[in-house]
Amino acid sequence: MPKQKVLHLGAPIKYNPDVYARFSSTFEIIQPNPSELPREEFKRALQERRWGDFHAVFRPFWNTGGEMGNWDQELIDLLPGSVKVMASAGAGYDWVDVKGLAKRGITYCNGASASSDSVSDMALILILSTFRNLRWSHSAAHSLSPTAFADAHKNSPLQSYNPRARTLGIIGLGAIGYAIAKKAHAAFNMSILYHDIIRKTPSIESSIGARFFDNLDAMLGASDCVIVATPFAGETLMTRERFSAFKKGGRFVNIARGSLVDEDALVEVLEEGQLSAAGLDVHANEPYVHPRLAGNQRVFMVSHNAGGTVDTHVGFERLAMENIEAFFKTGKALTPVNAHLVEQAKTQQVKSVL
Repeated sequence: MPKQKVLHLGAPIKYNPDVYARFSSTFEIIQPNPSELPREEFKRALQERRWGDFHAVFRPFWNTGGEMGNWDQELIDLLPGSVKVMASAGAGYDWVDVKGLAKRGITYCNGASASSDSVSDMALILILSTFRNLRWSHSAAHSLSPTAFADAHKNSPLQSYNPRARTLGIIGLGAIGYAIAKKAHAAFNMSILYHDIIRKTPSIESSIGARFFDNLDAMLGASDCVIVATPFAGETLMTRERFSAFKKGGRFVNIARGSLVDEDALVEVLEEGQLSAAGLDVHANEPYVHPRLAGNQRVFMVSHNAGGTVDTHVGFERLAMENIEAFFKTGKALTPVNAHLVEQAKTQQVKSVL
């Protein structure tokens, strides 16, 4: 039987030659030239059926293979009907219309589980930064100013606290949120509160001592520190109203997507004292950073590097291949994002026929 075809977008495999040897022996790999990836040429290639009826889209690296831009309805409509699965590096998927893919019967798979360890490590640093005023101390040491150093050395401790035994509220207890909860619970003995669309099983909750909140605002008001670990779903989550629901002097951490946060509102609640500190890995207008957040000594920030390790890239690459293998072997991918939407679309199609 002819092999199923996989459209490989981006750079060649780098980290997992053994997995790729198996993968490439199972599937026919089609790798477009870099000149074919910019959006207009990519659209033209799809319209011309230049790569024939391929069955999967494969993007193993986050830094390459995205030259066509967002996978919106315009691109999705150009895909051949043979495509059944798309597997990509990266945890977030705000750049791809997973609902639009589902309507075409295409399962989208991300790599969140491959980045969970790296992101959760960075999350602990950012959580600690909000309790220990690390931005203040860090900036003073780098300033080379003896006055600034002495000020941070003397006064920062008067506003710093240990995170031990305090409450951590997690918005989104997926693979990354759960990894954060495990580490914060084990390292700091933090009490875990969480809000999610679907409540986790009792065994998952008991493993981290977690308490579920179906009302997000109630969780915000009960937390000493809140961390966002949920994908961007098309609208701002952390608004001025939401920040007002925080416990007075609460702390905020974001390792998800900057677009989830109204950064002007975050500035306001920090300056007013509603929040005492923030730790940010992601920003709303990357690569540009909000200047008032950058200038606030209560905000510790990094450059969207939470998942940025070689270990994560190794995992992204491997998981993208294994997702496609599992899908065609068993009918189910390992880390599908929109499988429930695909099933809903199939059900609606059946009903429409009947």
